[in-house]
Amino acid sequence: MVLSIHPSAIVDEGAQIGDGSRVWHFAHICAGARIGTDCSFGQNVFVGNDVAIGNNVKVQNNVSIYDAVQIEDDVFCGPSMVFTNVYNPRSAVTRKDEYRPTTIKRGATLGANSTIVCGVTVGRFAFVAAGAVVTRDVKPYALMAGVPARQIGWISKHGERLRLPLEGDGVAQCPVTGETYKLTGTTLAVE
Repeated sequence: MVLSIHPSAIVDEGAQIGDGSRVWHFAHICAGARIGTDCSFGQNVFVGNDVAIGNNVKVQNNVSIYDAVQIEDDVFCGPSMVFTNVYNPRSAVTRKDEYRPTTIKRGATLGANSTIVCGVTVGRFAFVAAGAVVTRDVKPYALMAGVPARQIGWISKHGERLRLPLEGDGVAQCPVTGETYKLTGTTLAVE
C-alpha cells in the first residue's frame, strides 16, 4: 500500500514516512520526523522534528507529538491525548535545551485525553485509561488510571483485564486469546 497524504496536510520536506501510512486532514509532520510503515495520523495531528515513530502506530485526532518523544511499534494514541517535553514550562523562560525524553514501548495504549508528562517510559502493552495523567514510569502490562495515574490492575496484549493482584505471585489467562501471564512480585510476563 502506498503512502496517503490528504491535500490539506503539511508534510515538510525531509520527513521520513513509511509505506502504507496515512496522514489525514490538517495534520503537520515536521522535516525531522521518522515514521514507520502502516501508521495513521488523524485530523489536526502534529509531529515534531525530533520524533521517532515505529510501525503500525495509530494517532487519533488532535494529538501533538512534540520533540524528544519516541513511540515504538503498534502503539495507540487516543483522541486529544497529550505529550509534554518540558517539565516546568514558563513562557518567559526558554527551556528548549531541557527537553526530557519520553518513550512509549511496543503495543501500549494511551487513552483519550490522557496526559504523558515528559521524562517517563510507558512499558510494553501497558494501558493508560482515558483522562489519566502519567507522571512516572509505567510497568509493562500495567493498567493505569487517575490523576495522577496509579496502577489499578494488569492487562493482556489483547487489551483484556487480567485477574491478578497488583503484586505477589499468580497466573492468569487472557479471556480472549488464552495466552498465559505469570506475575512474580511486581513483574508480569507472558509464559
